[in-house]
Amino acid sequence: MIWNTGRYLEELGILGMNRRNADYIMGFNPRSFFPRADDKFLTKRLALEHQIPTPPLYHVIECHGDMAKLDEALSDHPQFVVKPARGSGGGGIVLVTNRSTEGYIKPSGKVISRDDLVYHISGILSGIYSLEGLEDRALIEGLVIPDPVFAAITYQGVPDVRIIVYRGVPLMAMARLPTRSSDGKANLHQGAIGVGIDLKSGRTLKGVHHSMVIDQHPDTGNPVSGISVPYWEKMLWMAARSSEMTGLGYLGVDLVVDQSQGPLLLEVNARPGLAIQIANQDGLYGRLKKIDQIPPARFETAETRVAWAMETF
Repeated sequence: MIWNTGRYLEELGILGMNRRNADYIMGFNPRSFFPRADDKFLTKRLALEHQIPTPPLYHVIECHGDMAKLDEALSDHPQFVVKPARGSGGGGIVLVTNRSTEGYIKPSGKVISRDDLVYHISGILSGIYSLEGLEDRALIEGLVIPDPVFAAITYQGVPDVRIIVYRGVPLMAMARLPTRSSDGKANLHQGAIGVGIDLKSGRTLKGVHHSMVIDQHPDTGNPVSGISVPYWEKMLWMAARSSEMTGLGYLGVDLVVDQSQGPLLLEVNARPGLAIQIANQDGLYGRLKKIDQIPPARFETAETRVAWAMETF
């Protein structure tokens, strides 16, 4: 029965978790290159070297002694993001949109006191959000002011775009939109929704929320389809370049469109999830096989890879 199910999914072009892990993550992502994606501080350094823009970095806290400089580092920045350098699944990320006499204001309107923020950062340093549970660093970045393109289908927070890349070729994409239940975070595991994006036109399709296909945002009630993502070809180029930047053959690239700065690289994921297939109503496996049929010489530059992907998918 299990074998029959696997074969049926393969015939539909759907990529399952076992094949993703064995054939693509293990097959195309050298273990020694994982830190280039897992460590967000290292990712930012590599992005700078490859002329890929990222949100500004305000402060890095590597040990508890660095906490003494926290107030100074944030004195000119009422809006910021605190995140673990080696976190995953959105865990440990705190978004701050303003401050008051009581403390820091999150997108939901809830206030977190300075003592609670320091306690949270201490937890990051101890490694409670890191992939291996080892000691970590806390990054404090500029809060992105999102382009209003997704305003009608976002509940607070900052929406982003996930693009799956294989052998340097972008092959599937979705927008990830915060909801009330996700506390302003664009993470599907915490309640955000994923909306498929047509690779050629950059227009949104249907959405997925808690593995269910949806047509409207659960909080705003507005339709999620038919929205044109700005800077679309540039975002595909940034995703294609991220493969060269990390040396990873199969990865997820997370981008955000800032109101004034345009597209920015948020992070890279060496183990991207599979819900993007539901959002696009299409399978990854069929697209992966199409890429394998093309001689490597056709894919020498990011520009040629993007052009081929937009025409093919």
